[in-house]
Amino acid sequence: MSTAAEPAGPAALSTPREPRLILLHALASGLDLERYFGWRRHRDGDPFLVRFPGFGSAVFTGTPAGAREMFRAPVELLEPPLPNPIEPMVGPASLILARDMRHKRERALLAPAFHRNRISAYGKVIRDAARAELDGERTGTPWRPGRRVDAREAARAITLRVILAAVFGIDEPRRLAEYTTVTTEFLNSFGGLLFLIPALRRNMFGLSGWERFTEARNRLDELIDTEIARRRADGGGGEAVVCKDMLALMLSTRYDDGTAINDTDLREQLRTLLVAGHETTATSLVWALYRLHREPGTLARLRTELAEAGTDLDPAELAKLPYLDAVCQETLRLHPPVPIVLRRLTGDFTLRGVPMVAGDTMGVSVHLLHSDPEVWSEPQRFRPERFLERRYSPFEFAPFGGGHRRCIGATLADYELRIVLATMIGAVRLRLSPRFARGRMPLTVPHNIATGPHAAITFDVLEP
Repeated sequence: MSTAAEPAGPAALSTPREPRLILLHALASGLDLERYFGWRRHRDGDPFLVRFPGFGSAVFTGTPAGAREMFRAPVELLEPPLPNPIEPMVGPASLILARDMRHKRERALLAPAFHRNRISAYGKVIRDAARAELDGERTGTPWRPGRRVDAREAARAITLRVILAAVFGIDEPRRLAEYTTVTTEFLNSFGGLLFLIPALRRNMFGLSGWERFTEARNRLDELIDTEIARRRADGGGGEAVVCKDMLALMLSTRYDDGTAINDTDLREQLRTLLVAGHETTATSLVWALYRLHREPGTLARLRTELAEAGTDLDPAELAKLPYLDAVCQETLRLHPPVPIVLRRLTGDFTLRGVPMVAGDTMGVSVHLLHSDPEVWSEPQRFRPERFLERRYSPFEFAPFGGGHRRCIGATLADYELRIVLATMIGAVRLRLSPRFARGRMPLTVPHNIATGPHAAITFDVLEP
């Protein structure tokens, strides 16, 4: 394979160079994955090979042509790689890790819960969750002038409230507080070291991070199992509940053979929804607020669009505002919450001229894909207008992955991000605290199933 800075052509037919000093490479990628991948492509061309200690190696591409090849590869040749860093969080039955016909079967079961028409019904829930945070319902202190707020904590609180309402229909204060506490403890217990180093996943007389994580997971599973049992005892909750939350819909849906999902698999699908439907959208919201408040002209244009639309606009119509949409798309371009997409091969395949065999893993670096200078002018600049000027193909812009395993919750994530961001921008005036208003952007590091800023980004609330 070519070692020049330019991507290798499809006829390269060579093996990517093996990196030396694997532990140093792993450390560099863990500290700053985006910069590491950029350096590797500059040094080795595209595609390039990366080794992850404990997880094996993968051949990565970051070009639209490479993304097209991987996302269009025959379905029967692709499966999620195992071992997988997130398996302890979501479980082996999770849709994210399901293989072969099981993936198709589980996706068909979950798909109705994520239909666009059903997602639009959550608009008021989403807007109310944002307003509750701004009113200080969680902290006891409203967002008033002079207060400093932690955007990450606020975003997580909002998105967790939304996903609990969407999945379980929870809005009663006591149950909401219980679920919030247990789910937050579960998410916070799976730190970066457990994510990146499987060798640390062991018991040490009750003193290890792994044991704290498994205890937190058990507490969450007890809540989920209790809810499943209650719903089954009520016959699934009836038609009224089916219209309200995803659990009711999943209990009422049947596989093609007429059977229902069992409790163990249902628990892991529900846990997956809590994990994947929480951190990813929260991270995107933080980055959107950060980027907007570093670009006064962009923020002013968005404020103008929101003001002209009116304060009582229906959430479904609010989410369709063109510049709001462009701001959210540009945020996802620069800060994809899941920066790499991986597939393991079950047979022979060629990725950008590199011959691969069963058992090999290939991947798309979404950061590289979203900064390809052949597609994106001034790729490092936050410029939402680019999404008003043209449409991008799913092989150029893929913040939720691609192919038959594209994130099933993408519609909900998009919808939620737009409504929450618009609600916050329209309700309060913020200013980045001095630490973040100037200088380097915070590094992106793993946070549970997603990646996000390594530091808690803070804002000061200003006079209207």
